[in-house]
Amino acid sequence: MMAPEEIQDEEYEQVLERVAAVDVAKGSGMVCTRVPHPSRPGKRQTRVWQVDADTGSVMELAGHLAGERIGKVTLESTSDYWRIWFYVLEARGLDVQLVNARDVANVPGRPKSDKLDCVWQAKLTERGMLRPSFVPPAEIRRLRDYTRLRTDLTRERTRHWSRLEKLLEDALIKVTSVASKIGTLSVRDMLEALIAGERDPEVLAGLARGKMRAKHDRLVEALTGRFDDHHGELARVLLDQIDSLTAHIDKITGRVGELISAMPGAWGVDADGVTGPGAGLGAGAPVLPAVARLDEITGIGAPAAQVVIAEIGLDMGVFPTPGHLVSWAKLSPRTIQCGAKSQSGRTGKGNPYLKGVLGEAAAAAGRTDTFLGERYRRIARRRGKLRALVAVARSILVIAWHLLADPAARFRELGAGYYASRIDKNRKTRSHVRQLEALGYTVTLAQAA
Repeated sequence: MMAPEEIQDEEYEQVLERVAAVDVAKGSGMVCTRVPHPSRPGKRQTRVWQVDADTGSVMELAGHLAGERIGKVTLESTSDYWRIWFYVLEARGLDVQLVNARDVANVPGRPKSDKLDCVWQAKLTERGMLRPSFVPPAEIRRLRDYTRLRTDLTRERTRHWSRLEKLLEDALIKVTSVASKIGTLSVRDMLEALIAGERDPEVLAGLARGKMRAKHDRLVEALTGRFDDHHGELARVLLDQIDSLTAHIDKITGRVGELISAMPGAWGVDADGVTGPGAGLGAGAPVLPAVARLDEITGIGAPAAQVVIAEIGLDMGVFPTPGHLVSWAKLSPRTIQCGAKSQSGRTGKGNPYLKGVLGEAAAAAGRTDTFLGERYRRIARRRGKLRALVAVARSILVIAWHLLADPAARFRELGAGYYASRIDKNRKTRSHVRQLEALGYTVTLAQAA
């Protein structure tokens, strides 16, 4: 018989005496408390009642639970309806955990109702059988609201640029086939002239700036179309929308920088030991600000670093190892084992904002002559581009974990030749010689000049 293996319990796997659970709905919640029975030793007392989902009622519930000395409160993550319960109960000083709905689903075959569901959640809570979801602290939640809105507005602006390009195609204006982007200053000047009523292709092409001036003849051909008044009116609406979104994005970006600068955990340390907003950017600084540390990673810029901080926070104690973080972000495949058979499953959905920015960073890193770029190319040759992107995104997130867990750590580029430098040349030579000999060849090796 094999020796038994000891499995350590997680921190949340604790048997609790006094617990509560809330089955969350939009307008109300079903609350259940389980505490030791006051007159029957060894027994539990279960009480269930309904509470309206408004601030006053939830604050009254928070006071009641605090008076009952409840050790942990469990909330099911139903849409965004859990927020009022979590925020109010947390502010009252209660230990609140948010759990995934699939983890608290009742046993199949049993009757299902809100009352029975909240009792089931309370029983799971007191036995420590629920794994809490990651809910960042209030300052990170505030930052996350700004970065997520910025991402949404940026995507909406991209949609308006696409609508504008389709409008130009309808007007037979092919300027985007000559210019690298529709948002360049040269194209903007041409669009403004078209909206103002200018139709002469020679005059429009003369508005080109910089390197675009060398493409004058192609621009004349591309600007020869059927742009009429209704195209101009619609283009004006789209450009105004784009300008408005750009202004909002810039404002939010400034606000995001202010919020991060106000977080002590994101501060750097100067060479003389002084810390604070703006510290750590000078020469010889032992600790860089958090955004600057992440900005050194290949493929990550300052906006992407801000999103990473907003999604995973600054305290890596929540994720004991990098493996915990990439598993939470759904960037590692699931292992499905049954007997002697083992296979990998899908990574899962995860956090769309975090996975989105990491995917963009991985795509950018894959085009560089760096370690991450070489890693992308090596995996893409064997497993395909999509798997390579996920693998590089995972590597970036692991690097981010180390940089945030140790403020004094710095990103060090290993170089595109890192893999080649670790190859055992003798072993590789013997392998190739054996393969050639198996094909019937006699191999003689000679050192290259």
